[in-house]
Amino acid sequence: MKDKVVIITGGSSGIGKALAEKFGREGSRILITGRQLPELNAAVDELKKQGITIAGFQADVSKEDDNRRMAEEAIRLYGTIDILVNNAGISMRALFSEVDLEVVKKVMDINFYGVLYATRYCLPEITRNKGSVVGISSIAGFRGLPGRTGYSASKFALNGFLEVLRTELLKTGVHVLTACPGFTASNIRKRALAKDGSAQGESPRAEEKMMSAEECARHIYNATVHRKRTLILTTQGKLAVFFNKWLPSFADKMVYNVMAKEANAPIK
Repeated sequence: MKDKVVIITGGSSGIGKALAEKFGREGSRILITGRQLPELNAAVDELKKQGITIAGFQADVSKEDDNRRMAEEAIRLYGTIDILVNNAGISMRALFSEVDLEVVKKVMDINFYGVLYATRYCLPEITRNKGSVVGISSIAGFRGLPGRTGYSASKFALNGFLEVLRTELLKTGVHVLTACPGFTASNIRKRALAKDGSAQGESPRAEEKMMSAEECARHIYNATVHRKRTLILTTQGKLAVFFNKWLPSFADKMVYNVMAKEANAPIK
């Protein structure tokens, strides 16, 4: 990965920032994006102090033109694009019967359309370099999670898109990775949207018991280096995917019971 140009959307914190650090330490040249400029600048400054070649670009992935300008900025700074890590994402927690449908739309705009926009504008350079498109999906893209209507729908859509892209690019030398972390310690649950669109504020799960963002980033980095097709992380995640495929009725009950144990769970 030395001297490879890597774009990471949503790179100000969590898995995205950990990925920027990992790729950067291996010699890649990094461009991260984020919506909040102070947080973005702080992440860039912190990583620069580690000797990482990195720049930040303020962008909202749900806006097509921001993605076009992001790709142009990477080419202006570094001359090309080798790897796109579609990491930016948002979650939500509410029953479908209660959620404002604008919440679902917002989640889809960021988690799904944001990936389409970013990939469209980066793909010509990635194709030229026979590089990689990485989508940070979720176990929720294989197994629907109650109370996560918009999130699961967006990740199912993302998985389908990446599968199509991988097949269309089969003879081009472009690598497409679908990376599915299980529950990972990050800010995503604190920033998750409630049924009215407000931020949830506190995580309903024990973050300290989850895989760290740094460990998750190491797995994703290695999967990119080895050009893997799919990466499913954590024992819980692997079991969820296995049972959902082979024992779907059991998986319904298992997932219901697990999700009902969350603090203030929308299902009981």
